[in-house]
Amino acid sequence: MSSTAQPGAAPNAGPRRLYVGVDAGGTKTLAVVVDPEGVEVARGSSGSGNQAAVGLERAMASIHAAAEEAVRAAGGTLPVEAAWFGASAVDRPSDFDVYLPRLSPIARRVRLTNDGALPLSALEGAVGVAVIAGTGSITIGRDSTGAETRAGGWGHIVGDEGSAYELGRAAIQACCRAADGRGEATSLLPAILAYWDLLAPEDLIGKVYPHVPKDGIAALSRLVLTEAEGGDRRARSIASVAAHEIAISALAVGSRLNFPDGKLPLALTGGLLVGSQTFRQAVLRRVRARRPTGQVEIVHEPALSAARAAAQPAE
Repeated sequence: MSSTAQPGAAPNAGPRRLYVGVDAGGTKTLAVVVDPEGVEVARGSSGSGNQAAVGLERAMASIHAAAEEAVRAAGGTLPVEAAWFGASAVDRPSDFDVYLPRLSPIARRVRLTNDGALPLSALEGAVGVAVIAGTGSITIGRDSTGAETRAGGWGHIVGDEGSAYELGRAAIQACCRAADGRGEATSLLPAILAYWDLLAPEDLIGKVYPHVPKDGIAALSRLVLTEAEGGDRRARSIASVAAHEIAISALAVGSRLNFPDGKLPLALTGGLLVGSQTFRQAVLRRVRARRPTGQVEIVHEPALSAARAAAQPAE
């Protein structure tokens, strides 16, 4: 879901027109400012912009702080010409009703979406399917009629298939099975023991419970991909399952939207898809085996992409 507002505030002072993209995530909020040509001129950051995690007031304070810091560093003043905000936990119509008036002091023209939809800003007309595979996983799509849908985003307990967390969790499980003799031997076991500076498989229990946070488990995904590229059968299987899950999520979202030429535009982001060409290509092969793709963009920084989209003429 997305929404726009044009509150009619006065243009920002001075001859320089500025545009802002804001990625308000669960851990931090990043704001990037570009000029009319889409060239980055400044950025700012602050704390969590997830209202579900820190509450509405703190989330809004983070968004305003990041935007103000970036605009000030760019030599501008608020409100800027236009901004695209992607905010965690913004999904329901009531969320947009609450957020939009509070964002109007930042920009004359405001676009607000869930942060998962922010990578769509890299696609022509913001139309296509955004696939996010980082610590968690979610897929969000939008077609030219404005219809939107999503898959995933259920969290690490019941979902996040294909995510870095799921890769890490599956790797630990494979290590435990290998240590017991219930599963095949895997180079993941010595790799993870060395990574965590552990002496024996039994030490995994004391390490994992309750000391390792979600992102600590997700960090093991790098080992999985490294060992998979090195030929380890168990690591390759884990990576293959993850690529399959990401692909079917993209296809599921695409099947519920209307793309006239039948091709699926894709915006790929998140640590797994941006950081690993091997994993990214594995996902694309699985998608293309069932449906042709159109424009494919690798989105390194959704906030920068959103700022550049905000700089485009209003529809």
